[in-house]
Amino acid sequence: MSNKPNGVLYIGVTDNLDERVKEHKLKVYPQSFTAKYNCDKLVYFEKFENGEEAVKKEKQMKKWKRDWKIGLIEDFNPNWVDISLNWKLNYNNLR
Repeated sequence: MSNKPNGVLYIGVTDNLDERVKEHKLKVYPQSFTAKYNCDKLVYFEKFENGEEAVKKEKQMKKWKRDWKIGLIEDFNPNWVDISLNWKLNYNNLR
């Protein structure tokens, strides 16, 4: 998640990406890092069949240099488009 191109980056893992993105967008947890820094744009994701693999990758990526993370995002999503906007999720139903 990010707040803007080349902005603040947040890396996390979830077993329900749709719901987690909604929580970030709605700032369900107002004291969280993503709420504090307005990280409400999904700019990159990976899918894993195994939760342990996902957690392992998350931990690795959190140790990466910022430039490496940006390179990964830009290879996947060069314009830093909020990928979740294409999912047609209805965030208003959660309010």
